[in-house]
Amino acid sequence: MTPVFTDRTPKQFKFSVEKSRPIVVNFQGGTVTSDAGLSLIAEIDRKLQITSQLAQCFQDYRQPNRIDHSIESLIKQRIYGLVMGYEDLNDHEELRDDPMFALALGKKIGVEQQSAILAGKSTLNRLEHCPEDVEPGADSRYHKIGHSPEQIESLFVKIFLESYAKEPRQIILDLDVTDDLVHGNQEQVFFNTYYGGYCYAPLYIFCGKQILAAKLRPSNVDPAFGALEELQRVIKQIRQQWKNVEILVRGDSAYSRDEIMTWCESQPGLDYVFGLAQNSRLIGMTTTTQSKASLEFEQKLSTVVSFLETVFKPDEQLSSLASDLIDNSIWYKSLDYQTRESWSRSRRVVCKVEYGTKGAKIRFVVTSLATNKVPPSQLYKQKYCQRGEMENRFKEQQLELELVSDRTSTHTFAGNQLRLWFSSVAYVLMNALRQKCLAKTELQNATVGTIRTKLLKLGALITVSARRILIAVTSSCPYKHIFAAAHRCLKMLPNTA
Repeated sequence: MTPVFTDRTPKQFKFSVEKSRPIVVNFQGGTVTSDAGLSLIAEIDRKLQITSQLAQCFQDYRQPNRIDHSIESLIKQRIYGLVMGYEDLNDHEELRDDPMFALALGKKIGVEQQSAILAGKSTLNRLEHCPEDVEPGADSRYHKIGHSPEQIESLFVKIFLESYAKEPRQIILDLDVTDDLVHGNQEQVFFNTYYGGYCYAPLYIFCGKQILAAKLRPSNVDPAFGALEELQRVIKQIRQQWKNVEILVRGDSAYSRDEIMTWCESQPGLDYVFGLAQNSRLIGMTTTTQSKASLEFEQKLSTVVSFLETVFKPDEQLSSLASDLIDNSIWYKSLDYQTRESWSRSRRVVCKVEYGTKGAKIRFVVTSLATNKVPPSQLYKQKYCQRGEMENRFKEQQLELELVSDRTSTHTFAGNQLRLWFSSVAYVLMNALRQKCLAKTELQNATVGTIRTKLLKLGALITVSARRILIAVTSSCPYKHIFAAAHRCLKMLPNTA
């Protein structure tokens, strides 16, 4: 005989507070959500058709009469979950009856005796599951959902191109690699001494805050592995729509490879600036510049010391005090340099010599930009150093939205690549909201984590009636004016469908 379990949870909880009325807590507040801001994400997605376009990259071989959740519905649920901070498939088992997610997916709520509205973890896992030996979807017994990697890769560039009203004069593409730590026995995972753990090393291409490529790679490959192929693919697709745009490619010293630079030099309207590792020959070519920087610093130091000696008693500490009052001397110079073996031709190298109390610090970059077009100091400060902004994009994904870090936990490499793409699409949605709806608000430069916390994770009471569905956000919300501004911008966005 099956035992009968009864709910023994108390109906209310009392808390005593000195010199105050008692506080009572119960679970009879009705249909409440903590994700009311998801309505903004769902609306901008409806306008831009981002998840709908992603769904077109998948093939569904399931029997139509046995389908409860379409491919598009599964993808929306997975992406929206990532946006709202539910990064695990297990989280969706708890979200199956969530009214806010149901509304975002266009489902009906408030129906009596209705079963779970959304897909559970097992159904979503079929979307992400990529077995090692993939049979044709129509013949496979279990793997009935497939996808086209080429179409997904192309979609990121397509979304980027569609974000512009007209062809820009110039764009800058940033190349970089980050670590994706894993904790398991995933395919093609290796220990990387630089990152200090077992990980993948995905390659990214960004243009400002927009992502154009996210390529999962093993961590035991060269940092520039696959970079040329990704550049060629992305730039070819850009050129098909923008014939005259000037493109600048930049990255750190990992990408100053002859094959990458030679290809860039062969393309019209395409330039590059890459970091360059120093060596004894390069250091020797900066001797004169080091001397000038040293002389300038010593002259500034001497002038300040002389002034201090008129105010204070001459002391050995005056020199140390004076050095804290002056800036280091920085000199830039263009060099004509060619390696002995690895480079096929001579190229322009710009050196930065910074001299201070601790001696000289020397950095190098190599570029295809001519000196008469971009002088050395401008090249280094305005063209190269700005690439550091890409590190903030990695922080947004890994530290704030937790989109990448520790989430490529399926066994197969192909499955983890698909998860990386899902994470990247979630970032695309958040960035679209930031750029198109928050441009004139105090959140225009906020990270996606801050946007989610302040604008999306809103508590609200949901009331369903025959006339409408009311989502009543707390009246004390401090960011309602930003929500209103975002809503106005959403109303003005044209539908892309």
